[in-house]
Amino acid sequence: MTLKIRNAADVGTAIRNRRKHDLLTLTDTAALCGVGYRFLSDLENGKPTAELGKTLQVLGCLGLEVRIGPKGWPDE
Repeated sequence: MTLKIRNAADVGTAIRNRRKHDLLTLTDTAALCGVGYRFLSDLENGKPTAELGKTLQVLGCLGLEVRIGPKGWPDE
């Protein structure tokens, strides 16, 4: 499923949905992805100042990816 990301809250929602789909707790996911519990909680709650590097680390750990392209162009 592809989700259009418009803001930090959308990123958090995507991460939370994937974590719950995988039946993982916040604690387990934080440990698995090498980030702190507080960071992951803040990220899932849409904290707009979450560190990009750690955010990408969590996305990759959960098997999610970010794609960037011109606005309005069709997906591959």
